[in-house]
Amino acid sequence: MLSDAELLRYSRHLLLEEVGQSGQEALKKASVLIIGMGGLGSPAALYLASAGIGHIVLSDFDSIEVSNLQRQITYQSDDIGDAKVEVTKRKLQQINPEIKVRSINKSMGAEQLTMELTMADLVLDCTDNMESRQLINKACVDTKTPLIVGAAIRLEGQLMFFDHREENSACYHCLFPDSEEQTLNCSNSGIIGPVVGTIGTLQALETIKHFVGLPSGIKNKLKIFDGKTLDWQTFNINKDANCAVCGKG
Repeated sequence: MLSDAELLRYSRHLLLEEVGQSGQEALKKASVLIIGMGGLGSPAALYLASAGIGHIVLSDFDSIEVSNLQRQITYQSDDIGDAKVEVTKRKLQQINPEIKVRSINKSMGAEQLTMELTMADLVLDCTDNMESRQLINKACVDTKTPLIVGAAIRLEGQLMFFDHREENSACYHCLFPDSEEQTLNCSNSGIIGPVVGTIGTLQALETIKHFVGLPSGIKNKLKIFDGKTLDWQTFNINKDANCAVCGKG
């Protein structure tokens, strides 16, 4: 049940036929793990906290640097040097004291990640390197946890959704079987802030849709965003029967 304070806080959600009180109660019961509190994780966390996701777990081991402030909208100049997850936790609780927020200020290995996924209903991969993405993907496949993946560099963004509860779902490894470290990242190739913000915001939107029961148009698809033209391209991601992670490989 929603309290009187929550009915007022989420009144604009309650007006929506697609959400209503039952949808808001589903958001309140939901637990989301956000891995990576940079340009993707920042807007995603802010919107999910504001939307009333009842339990949010933040995972990152970085501290805030001045170069982060151009795109990582959770942080301010006074936060430089502080742990990203601790600053974000404090700000999410200021935005919405009705929710629970927990922080993990270290790099998670496979064992801890698997343990965290047993308590999560959905994972947002907001990381910026291939090693982390492959580790998160495998853990989500093993625990059958839905996974929304975002990525952005320069003026380009990517968005994917793999619902590992579904038997025929593809996985991130089906699309990117080469697990070698990518050499391109924001540090050496640049990024326009609103591009990464667009992808992070859409990760939050897909999360909200998932919990209120709205169908997703990006499951087993790769959506590529061009920040120069504002065009989108869509590619189907087929399950690889011989995938080393989700197939027989």
